[in-house]
Amino acid sequence: MKIALLDSGIGLLAAAAAIRRLRPDADLVLSCDPDGMPWGPRTPEDVTAHALACALAAAEHRPEALIAACNTATVHALPALRAALEPAIPVIGTVPAIKPAAAEARKVAIWATPATTGSPYQRGLIEDFGNGAEITEVPCPGLADAVDRADESATAAAVSAAAALTPSDVEAVVLGCTHYELVADRIRAALAGPARLYGSADAVAAQTLRRIGAEPLPDAAPTGSLTVILSGRAGTVTPEALAYAEGRSLGAGVATAAAEAR
Repeated sequence: MKIALLDSGIGLLAAAAAIRRLRPDADLVLSCDPDGMPWGPRTPEDVTAHALACALAAAEHRPEALIAACNTATVHALPALRAALEPAIPVIGTVPAIKPAAAEARKVAIWATPATTGSPYQRGLIEDFGNGAEITEVPCPGLADAVDRADESATAAAVSAAAALTPSDVEAVVLGCTHYELVADRIRAALAGPARLYGSADAVAAQTLRRIGAEPLPDAAPTGSLTVILSGRAGTVTPEALAYAEGRSLGAGVATAAAEAR
């Protein structure tokens, strides 16, 4: 089994690690766009073009499914990705976990990039899945970029700023950008109250296996390989990815990348 994931940067690590937990025997293809990131400030047309380039580079490796492990790419490029690859390669998008959060909590905050916060897309999700909960939209300027650079001080500053905008009595925080899941512990520690965090990676991983008719086998032998594509070029796991447990957990190829990073 081979599963591909795309993102502008290392936000795809959370979903990749979730796939690895469910299927340690799955081969993974990570297709990132360091030459074109960040995607957030780009026009929808530009996002679509860059996401398509990443998808087509991954498709050359003949995966059984492709995960658009990026909220921005899902918003703007999912129809184009599906038109280009399906039915041969199912494409799974990433949607903020508003529905499960609002089903279990009455006061919810959604942390997202400034471009997504207040957007028709996010407001539509709130309308469709908010379940009458009191929802606060929290913009997180600079957080995704800081996570992508593995910049500890910038990440801490962005998390602190977003936490200050989050009501102290929220019961749930939706992580509306895949990058944020990589620093979930830091976000949890910065919140005033014991809010539960809701990411998308586990649900996306489970949905991907369902789409290709595969069962979770977490006890399978860890034989899965790892292929990294950087703006269409063969690459290795970056030093920034290795700063996170999710990056280090991917197994195959990480030891080599770590040696090169040193």
